[in-house]
Amino acid sequence: MKLDIPSLSEAVATPAVAPSVLVVEGDETRRACLSTALKGWGYEVVSAASEAEALALCAQRWPDIVLCSWAISGLDFCRAFRELSEARSYLILLVDSQEGVVDCALDAGADDVLLRRAGLPELRARLMAGARFLAMQRDLTQKNQPITETLDILRQVHARIDKDLVEAKKFQQSLLRERYRAMEGGNLSMMLRSAGHVGGDLVGYFPVRPGVVGLFGLDVSGHGISSALMTARLAGYLSAATPDQNLALTLLPGGTYAARPPGEVIAELNDLVLHEMETEHYFTLMLAIADLTSGEVTVAQAGHPHPALLRSDGRVEQSGTGGFPVGLLSGVGFEDYKLQMAPGDRLLILSDGVTECPDPGGEMLGEEGLARMLGELRRFSGPALLSALVWKLSEFAGSRDFPDDVSGILLEYHGNA
Repeated sequence: MKLDIPSLSEAVATPAVAPSVLVVEGDETRRACLSTALKGWGYEVVSAASEAEALALCAQRWPDIVLCSWAISGLDFCRAFRELSEARSYLILLVDSQEGVVDCALDAGADDVLLRRAGLPELRARLMAGARFLAMQRDLTQKNQPITETLDILRQVHARIDKDLVEAKKFQQSLLRERYRAMEGGNLSMMLRSAGHVGGDLVGYFPVRPGVVGLFGLDVSGHGISSALMTARLAGYLSAATPDQNLALTLLPGGTYAARPPGEVIAELNDLVLHEMETEHYFTLMLAIADLTSGEVTVAQAGHPHPALLRSDGRVEQSGTGGFPVGLLSGVGFEDYKLQMAPGDRLLILSDGVTECPDPGGEMLGEEGLARMLGELRRFSGPALLSALVWKLSEFAGSRDFPDDVSGILLEYHGNA
């Protein structure tokens, strides 16, 4: 039988790599006719008389385009074909009637539906459309390949960064050497909770001489690695492990130490940050020297929230000089002021992550809210008080994740035994 085969344009008829077509047709004569036509159009053709034979051929080599007759379990073949591999081919289902068939065919995995009685010109047009679809798909895959490779690299980089951040958090937490310290005349409790992997808050203490201890709470601007690095550097200036490098201490004849006025220490830190550190960060600081014999506490405040003094009778006092943050302005003075504690009083130095913590409506806790909260927690002491404060704060915020770092140091004054 002589077939009238339409010609294709030269670009389509002789592609660099001829598209392969799988013909699945139970009628031998029709299968032969389709195969002859396709070969005349420049396609590489294989044929199968059954669904099983077609799937076996697909396992050997995946076709670009599939022509499948509805008569040989067309829908079942579509589903089985799509389950074989995620690789995309263009699948055209040949049907005797399109009525009630198109939706089922497309849902089963077919890309196009064509009447079996359609002429060869229409079949050729559908094949060309399929070839264009596959070409665009290959082109898109090639263009996406660099993006995919870049995303893989970024995932690996992020994994390494996450690992480094975990180690950085361990290091930062190690700066807080002790969470609780019992001393003659009083006890110290500390907490440090970063909003992210690492943060800019730090609290700590350092011994001055028997019965006298230095306390500090600082909060570096911003979040993340640069803030954490700044915090680690500042920790060295107020170190308990190396008193000879602690700016808050002065060496006396005989090898003992005395405390410098806290305001003088903060002023020196201000000059260091402005003139010797190349950084855009600034920080707030509360520095206190507590005499555990007399209960007198000398305090200097540099933009840090007011200390909370919890009296033994339940009153909460919050006052201070305010002051400028460290590292903003040159030549700024920082004043010392005194607090007098009585046995049973507690002094709490907190970062602004507490007072500026918002509720779900965006309203901040503030000093009044903090005073109410501390009043509700007055029966707690030591680390339990700090843990309960964090719990109450998460209850206020409606979340256990806070937008800012939360830190605090608690001095419970007992007085002389």
